Amino acid sequence: MMKNGLAAYKIYRALSYGVSPLIRLHLRWRRFRGLEHLQRWPERLGHPSQPRQPGPLVWFHAVSLGEGMIAIPVIKHCIQKMPHLNILLTITTLSAFEVLRKRLPSEIILQFSPVDTPASISSFLHYWKPNAIVLMESELWPNLIMDASKNGITLALLNARISEKSFNIWSGSVLLPLISLMFSKFSLIVPLSTEQGVRFQLLQAPPYIINFSGDLKYVIGDIGVDESSRKSIDNLRLQLSHKQVWMASSIHRGEEEIILGVHTVLMQLQPNIVTIIVPRHPQHGREIAKKLEREGHNVVLRSQHERFTPETNIYVVDTLGELRQLYTLTPIAVIGGSFVPGLSGHNISEAAAAGCAILTGRHVGHFSHMVLEMQQSNPLSVLQVVSGRVELENSLIELFTNTTLLETRRRAAKEAFCMLSSDIVANIWSLLNFHIFSRSFTETKPH
Repeated sequence: MMKNGLAAYKIYRALSYGVSPLIRLHLRWRRFRGLEHLQRWPERLGHPSQPRQPGPLVWFHAVSLGEGMIAIPVIKHCIQKMPHLNILLTITTLSAFEVLRKRLPSEIILQFSPVDTPASISSFLHYWKPNAIVLMESELWPNLIMDASKNGITLALLNARISEKSFNIWSGSVLLPLISLMFSKFSLIVPLSTEQGVRFQLLQAPPYIINFSGDLKYVIGDIGVDESSRKSIDNLRLQLSHKQVWMASSIHRGEEEIILGVHTVLMQLQPNIVTIIVPRHPQHGREIAKKLEREGHNVVLRSQHERFTPETNIYVVDTLGELRQLYTLTPIAVIGGSFVPGLSGHNISEAAAAGCAILTGRHVGHFSHMVLEMQQSNPLSVLQVVSGRVELENSLIELFTNTTLLETRRRAAKEAFCMLSSDIVANIWSLLNFHIFSRSFTETKPH
């Protein structure tokens, strides 16, 4: 198995080396289209833009804003326990960079992650010389992992998950030796659920490196919400104080028709209603607002900072990084990414933390464990709508007309969240300290 894994890796390394010029061209094309940072895109090729300070350094790597957010509580805890530690956080998406660069503590170095080509990874590791690498969720890149191991850098995978599709690909006879080889280089894997832990074992991750702590998505905190954002949310709360409010968050294309159809029905029963729509992507929000305005609806768009008029009944959020604060404005949260086949749900814990009554569709993908955990903790904490728009309409009507039921569901969600979120970061710290830091910092590498 090891021999086959090495053979597969050599093929991957040769291919990634061969396509490196194409990847460089692709990055330039993405930059031209506004998908990469205009000035800092060379970071994707392993070229740094900030200095490497002396002392031990831990590299946390995430893809997008969601993975970056779940890394923050762990990073803060690490800094609190080890103030001398240098922390490097890398992300891949431009949208995550724009949110995080304004809100991260100044001592955290933020860079774009290198693409997984031999030259980019080698350049990145040679400059930053991390003592340990902590990958978030499913960032399994062969060159990164193998080069880190070759350089004696300890590896951890937190909130580890593998989708069913990826599992089927990796477990095939061709790629299983490669993934098995990659997992053998890790010192710690912390799956986000028992089911995920089983998948890692079936992919031949060594059992002794698999440890459980709970899902880090339960402990996403506020990161540096500035005074103007706080005032804006408070002002919005004041404008909504005499309205019946519900929110549809993380909406994907195709779901807005369901949400707007429900809104039309609710308006007939509750003329005082306001529907807050938070699409997954800001551009989608602007498209929804334009379409509704053409149809004669009175819409307010978040980025325009307009005030409500008495006729306003739809508020469209086309900004990023405010979801946790927006949940505090509404008693009811409908979580998108779950009402159309092919989607895989979104984090429900932020709505639970804010004390919202939570509704979600049936297509929740790898968030199914979170829905199940919360329902097992309190059956009223999450209402999963499985038959579509009519059931969603009826459920919302019931919540708006039955105050006791609404408050019961809100309380149930908050209680389930509090129970499931306790001690996760402390547990993660203990695992990192035992499996990673105690090995990584015994001898500090020369810089």
